[in-house]
Amino acid sequence: MGNEDKYLRAKKRVENLKAFYIHLTVYCLVNIMLFVINLMTDAGYWWFLYPLGGWGIGVLVHGLTTFAHGNFGSEWEERKIKEYMEKDKKDI
Repeated sequence: MGNEDKYLRAKKRVENLKAFYIHLTVYCLVNIMLFVINLMTDAGYWWFLYPLGGWGIGVLVHGLTTFAHGNFGSEWEERKIKEYMEKDKKDI
């Protein structure tokens, strides 16, 4: 793997990390706003917990895919890329 490939992979990881932090920040700000609205409307129940939990699952999955160091880390990606390239060679 050349330096250019390493640079492009590192750049992609940084972009993914930045996207996750933006997602997390928006999640926090929006859910704080929903909490305040829930307090002000006196709905009688905590409805803001539903978007908090649902969206929270999405943030959790985004975080797991961003910070994956186990089975789905960069080594796994490389193996899969090589596997598909080999398969394409055989199909041609």
